[in-house]
Amino acid sequence: MISNLAATGGFTSNVFLVEGERVVLIDPGNGFDVVSEIESRVETIDAVILTHTHPDHIGNLDAIIEAFDVEVWGFDPEYPGVDHAIDDGQEIRIGDYEYVSLHTPGHKDDHLCFYAREPGVLFAGDLVFENGGFGRTDLEEGNRERLVASIEYLVETVDGLDVFYAGHGALVTDDPIGTIEAAGRMARTV
Repeated sequence: MISNLAATGGFTSNVFLVEGERVVLIDPGNGFDVVSEIESRVETIDAVILTHTHPDHIGNLDAIIEAFDVEVWGFDPEYPGVDHAIDDGQEIRIGDYEYVSLHTPGHKDDHLCFYAREPGVLFAGDLVFENGGFGRTDLEEGNRERLVASIEYLVETVDGLDVFYAGHGALVTDDPIGTIEAAGRMARTV
């Protein structure tokens, strides 16, 4: 089961709690009591996985570590709070499924997406959004050419996609591959 714990409003990202064999929090968000949200659903979590380290995605990280004494996985193990590196192409258990990590820079150098062929799920972070939206490239480490290349990498890698969960906004169930392709077209032309 995948739940979005994010508080509405404020400067935060979506925060996904994935229950199952390995209970994982994807991006702790920022500026709300995510610990209480987690505790209302599960007793503990097994890992925190970061799509990237922008403040709106990791502001609650210290509170999560303190409350659950949990290890954190992300692309850059040199980043404070990240205990384990995740490499491009590495498989990592999230809930009941093995997800492959995809290094997708352009929005931020340490950006990762996570894809599981079975059950056809993608956690897209801030790479792509509903309605063909795509991540900002005007922030530090942002680069439009790298973002376009990352979207192309995503399109080439994922198949059988039923849903993607973006770092902001709604989940995408209606033609998720087409939505990712539209984001690539928009990123090349805007």
